[in-house]
Amino acid sequence: MIEGKRVRIRALKKTDIDEIMKWINDPEVKQNLLMRYPISRNQEEKWIENAMDETDPRNKAFAIETKDGVYLGGIGLHRIDWEDRNAEVGIVIGKKEYWNKGYGTDAMVAILNFAFNQMNLHRVYLRVFEFNRRAIRSYQRCGFKKEGVLRDDRFSNGKYHDTIIMGILKEEFDKVQNR
Repeated sequence: MIEGKRVRIRALKKTDIDEIMKWINDPEVKQNLLMRYPISRNQEEKWIENAMDETDPRNKAFAIETKDGVYLGGIGLHRIDWEDRNAEVGIVIGKKEYWNKGYGTDAMVAILNFAFNQMNLHRVYLRVFEFNRRAIRSYQRCGFKKEGVLRDDRFSNGKYHDTIIMGILKEEFDKVQNR
């Protein structure tokens, strides 16, 4: 397990499906995710099976839970490039009653600590939609910096939105942690 101050990051379990299905098709949650179409229970079960496959060295997906075992959502390192030592991170707190309470920021700090200090990665990056201000503030608190913009990259609610690329280097993360 990967421990944060408030959360625990653990391996996904097949039994997580019941909690995931409570929020995976919620429009308010889904608008901030890269996926856009409704997900069936069968599709999500297959996704969990694939995520649990230890033979894929380029993708690692995990569950986020509180210290007392409440399932909150997921986090993962994707497109891991072992030669250039970088990966894309993705996170979702699906339980809306846990939004704006620091759980996502704590989970991100924990996964970054793991990525830099256990996996020996040099850079971690992410994509976030411009309208997801809560996530952008959280990522900035973790030390991420804006690296670029994919203009009019996402069509949502009748208009186009930019996708912001943010990244953090190991030495930047170390400075943020030592503040």
